[in-house]
Formats: sequence, structure tokens, C-alpha cells
Amino acid sequence: MTDLPLSRALPRGFRFASVSAGLKKRGHTGSLDVAMIVSDVPASAAAVFTQNLVQAPPVVLSRAHVKASGNAMRAVIVNSGNANCSVGPGGMAASRATAERVAELLDCRSNQVVVCSTGVIGVPLRVERILDAAPELAAALEPSAKAFDGVTRAIMTTDTRPKQAAATCSISGKAVRVAGCAKGAGMIHPNMATMLAFVVTDAAVAPPVLDRALREVTGRTFNCITVDGDTSTNDTLLVLANGASGAKKITKAGGADYAAFVSALEKVCKALALAIVEDGEGARHVVEIEVRGAPHDAAAKQVAETIALSSLVKTALAGADPNWGRILAAAGRAGVPFNPDRAEIWMAGMKVYGPPKGKSCSVALPLDEGEAHARLLEKNVSIAVDLHRGRGIAHMWTCDFTAEYVHINASYRT
Repeated sequence: MTDLPLSRALPRGFRFASVSAGLKKRGHTGSLDVAMIVSDVPASAAAVFTQNLVQAPPVVLSRAHVKASGNAMRAVIVNSGNANCSVGPGGMAASRATAERVAELLDCRSNQVVVCSTGVIGVPLRVERILDAAPELAAALEPSAKAFDGVTRAIMTTDTRPKQAAATCSISGKAVRVAGCAKGAGMIHPNMATMLAFVVTDAAVAPPVLDRALREVTGRTFNCITVDGDTSTNDTLLVLANGASGAKKITKAGGADYAAFVSALEKVCKALALAIVEDGEGARHVVEIEVRGAPHDAAAKQVAETIALSSLVKTALAGADPNWGRILAAAGRAGVPFNPDRAEIWMAGMKVYGPPKGKSCSVALPLDEGEAHARLLEKNVSIAVDLHRGRGIAHMWTCDFTAEYVHINASYRT
């Protein structure tokens, strides 16, 4: 379940803390801007990072650390307010210094520390503020839902609300807990994960198995959302599994234990992914797009993604306008062959395009414009497209585009 109170589903053997180091510019959400997650024992780790060619030093360093540590990670330190990206050699020096400071405080190796940053690009990071705050951060670590909530809030930038989720499952008769938090509202079009997301679990999972589970789940959750089509330079999704539940270690990708763990992990990741879409900058609607009848699943996702990225579709949704022609046009430029005269489209559960009864050619179907407009005003809106070209199916989640999105991003630095 993902609606459990976090206090009942907080994984054992982890501690959390957050502080204000003065990194966020005045007026940004909240004052907390540096957070830490620590496992009491070395934890198996799996991570996926941005595939943007421009990668921030924290991404480069953390990828190397996960590999060098043998997937035995102890901590994550993350700052908001500054992406530490494209600032010259000082960027990597800042990330290294941060990892070394945390390692000193926790008495572990620096390559057992993941470093993450999020915020504005191209501005030198005032790393001395993080280094000065680190002892206070380490002293504040505690295994509580309140401390976890602080981490969730410290990583926010343009987010309007914190994003966290939890789930439980049973592994060989033992209760296992999974909890996660994420940040992201704009610059969201994951090609691996989202801007930042951290998931912790007290399950015992072998690193290669954890990596496979994460990649399976990412493909069905974070890689199926988009807000604006932009992929960040700092995207990081990290999962830590420390085995503190005492449950039997999962050593292979298969069987009931693996399936139970993947199900719980997916519930948490999907809840976080949808929370990001719901909090899309200026968004008023969460839109689920289903494309079926494609030659194969990959083709279905290609069409769904093209529809989800269409500015014309997204602005029509902002106005609750049942303009199905924009959906059909987007599908037609997705690069997947289909016959438009056989395709069918539904908006908010209403069939708007398809062959009339007794006919074989698809056309606009009779529509109560008032009812359609009312349905499209709902918070959650569905779009379904059937291409009638095969058995492929895919889902994407997106949001509408409003003038508020332009306002937020036109003045992000100033």
C-alpha cells in the first residue's frame, strides 16, 4: 500500500536530517536546502542518472562512487538552490569536498557517499556553506518520519508541495518497508528517472538484482512521465537496500520474494512519478494517455510520448477543449505507421473519433460539447487512442500547459 502513514512504513536502519545552509535564493519554497540520508550499515545501491550530454559534477562523481564502492553505500547528501553544473573545475572540486566531509563525519570511505545537487545551472556553488553545515546535519540525524519529511522538503525548488510515498510487502514471511521522496515540477522528461528521487528499503537485495529491479520499475514509472520535454543535467534516482528488516536476502530476479519486492518498489516509484506530474509547473490537470493497437509496445510508447509532448494538445487540455484533431495529428507525426481512417480516440471517456455505426471510415463523432468541456475540467483526464495495427500498448502521464508555466520559467533566475 502507498497510503500508509510514513511512521508505519519507514524502513529500519536509516536516519535522516535537513538544515538550512543559505543556498536557496530568497522567495523559493522553504528555507531547508541541504539534506542527508544515512544507512547505519553499508547498503546495496542501484542508481540511474541523466542521459543528457551535459552532466553536472555530482552526477559524474556519484556514478563513479556507486561503481567504486561495490554498491556498498552509506550516505546521500543533497543540496537544492544550485545545480553545481557547468561552472568549470570548481564544480567537481565542490562535489568531492562534500563527499569527503560527509565520509569524515560518518567514518566511512568517500566513495560510499552519493552527492546530488539541484537548482540553477551555471552559478558557482557556495560549497563552504554545505561544508560548514555538515556537522550540524550529521548531529541531527534521526530515524523518524519527521526527519524524513525534512529531507523531502529540503530538496524542493519550484515544487509547490513535498512528494513522498511508502509501501510494505512480505519477504519470506518478514515485513519489509519501502519509502521514497522526490523533487520535480519542471524540466521533466525523464530518460531514466526524474530530477531527484531517493528510495530506501530495509529489504536485503543483492546489488545486481536491485539494479535489475530498479530498471524494470523505472521503465514503467519515471520513464513514462513528462511535464515539458526537458531532461535535466542532474537527474538521479537512487535506491538503497540495507537488509535491516532481517528478511531473507533476494539473490535472483525471479520467484515470489522478488515479485513482492518489485511490486512494492513500483508502487512507491509510480506514486512519486505521478506526484511530479500533478505538481507540474502551472499545471491544473493530470493526463493519462493510453495508446493501444500499435505494432508493438515500443511503438505504442513512441506515439503516447509524442502526444504527451505536444504543446498544442497540452494547451487544449488547459482550456478543457475537446480538440481531438490535435491528438490525431500528434499520433500521425510520431513515426509509427497506422491508418488514420481506422484509428479511434477517446477523451475523458467520451469517444470523439472513429467509424460511425455501420461505417468503416473514422470521422468526428457526435459530441455534447458542454459535457465534454465539463469532463475535461476534472483534475484527472484520460486520453485513449487505438491504432488498430497490432497488440502493442503503452501509458504515459503528463499535464497541461498554462500561462503560469511560462511565468515561472521566464523568471527562474531573476
